[in-house]
Amino acid sequence: MASNAESSNDGGKSVATPPDHAPSLAGSVIEAKDGLGGSNYIRIQNISCTANLGVRLDLKKIALKCRNTEFNPRRFGAVIMRLREPRATALIFASGKMCITGTKSTHNATLATKRFAYIVERVGFKPEEHLDFKVQNIVGTTDVGFPIRLEGLVYAHSMYASFEPELFPGLIYRMIKPRVVFLIFVSGKLVITGARTEEDLRQAFTKLYPVLLDFRKLNVATLPGLPSGGTSNTSTTAQSSTKTKNNDSHREMAEV
Repeated sequence: MASNAESSNDGGKSVATPPDHAPSLAGSVIEAKDGLGGSNYIRIQNISCTANLGVRLDLKKIALKCRNTEFNPRRFGAVIMRLREPRATALIFASGKMCITGTKSTHNATLATKRFAYIVERVGFKPEEHLDFKVQNIVGTTDVGFPIRLEGLVYAHSMYASFEPELFPGLIYRMIKPRVVFLIFVSGKLVITGARTEEDLRQAFTKLYPVLLDFRKLNVATLPGLPSGGTSNTSTTAQSSTKTKNNDSHREMAEV
């Protein structure tokens, strides 16, 4: 595989890529306990991290010599650089600071940071040994598998939750410890943001799941304000009324 091994011309041998230098999908899906003996899976959608190269950079030189870069100083004062493997995007500033987004595991985030630093070094700017790498935000999604009464949840947990259905269809739940924000939708789907580690995602879900279970919708109607069999009853009523109208019209024609 091209992603797992790199060919070398020294004697026609192939040198395997070390595991810590190969992109990996491990960690993009994590398992979290629900606090009731079961578990659920959280899929990591994005990781945002920062690093500091520790050297001043000439952004124009980097943009001219590197592929997959964008630089428009009138619009934004940073070079936008993209990697294909692992898929990541970096904002590189003249101060040497970088913001890396788009990865779905911490392994790929650290690997992308090292590769961006290596590219900058090849241009002619020697970064420091310690890049001061920090994960700033992890975004994950999951589905609890049942609909949720958002109105009841925001009423009972008004200290942590806010819900404005006219502005946004999801309930915003701010957890204190771990410091994580949930977007909770009536369908049972959750978006978790603000976490710094995967363990924060696990702990936050374990604490919130029993709360969501208390506000589970038990009777779900097919249409708002109608029972589950309401649509069939209305359709039969409509059919009977049309038949009655047709019979009346035939009688009037016969009398004429």
